[in-house]
Amino acid sequence: MKVLISLGLLSLLSIHPAPLLAAGEATVPTAPDPTADSPRGGQGGSSPALLIDAGSVAHRQVVALGRDVRVAGRVVSDVAALNGSVTVTGEVTGDIIVLGGGVHLAATASIGGDIYALGGTIEAAPGAHIAGRSVAWPDASAATLALLEAPALGGTVSPTLVLGAKLALLTAWLALLLVFFASSGGQVLATSDGVEREPFRCFWVGLSGVLAMVLTALFFSLFAGALVGVPLIVLVILFALVVKLWGMVAVFHAFGRLLTERLFRRRLTPLNTATVGLMVLGAIKLLPWVGVVVWNVATFIGVGAALVTKLGRREPWFDLSSAARPPLRPPA
Repeated sequence: MKVLISLGLLSLLSIHPAPLLAAGEATVPTAPDPTADSPRGGQGGSSPALLIDAGSVAHRQVVALGRDVRVAGRVVSDVAALNGSVTVTGEVTGDIIVLGGGVHLAATASIGGDIYALGGTIEAAPGAHIAGRSVAWPDASAATLALLEAPALGGTVSPTLVLGAKLALLTAWLALLLVFFASSGGQVLATSDGVEREPFRCFWVGLSGVLAMVLTALFFSLFAGALVGVPLIVLVILFALVVKLWGMVAVFHAFGRLLTERLFRRRLTPLNTATVGLMVLGAIKLLPWVGVVVWNVATFIGVGAALVTKLGRREPWFDLSSAARPPLRPPA
């Protein structure tokens, strides 16, 4: 399940998986198979499938981001696909985890663990062997998109579901504003000042930080043992969550101050200013495609501002100079 946790970090940071395909490709030897037809339970795509050919043995997790997986050989671990389907004609000794796709098992397929298909179906031909549980949630893709990006991507999910999800998220952000300003208002304002003064620097720092956290989680999930890898991945996810939430609250305040003080020439309390920024950015998120771009840019800027200001404390993350200083001698 470490692979599922690391893939969840991509959704946590609202980053689409397409630019990170190389991270998943490096786990096993692969080869394109343009002649085979692969049914897809997810959103589809033009990328060649990740192929474990007959006679090949993969000893580590197989991870595919934005593409299908075809296992004709043997995988001595788990198989995970995000926005893709998994087709097995060979053997998988671990679990199969699919987000936004389906699982297709031939009569010769052998699965030693569980199968989870969120956003697709599980199709097993007569003769296929499944040692564990089979769990499929075909409607998970629509529900997840409604909570995350469906309105911004022009999704065709239920308007009631979209409205309910957006109201729930808006309520959660408002509650977070209250908590942050009540507990650490001065530090949030310091991070907001960093957003206003150096937005471009914050953007590039945030972009580098997001990529570093995603690649770190993938590295731990692929190469670290279960005893060490899972706690490290959890720490990375918790750190990413704190940094993103803190940074977005600072972005709400900075954007709200831009609207209220510079455009409308009015000064509000910090909490009301941040609420104005949240409401306007929340309305922008409903615009097709534009909302995705604006919120991803805001995420990068917020994460970068949180990292640059060390959550508003304006001090270096690691101060090695103090360790090199000799200890002070007590007066004689």
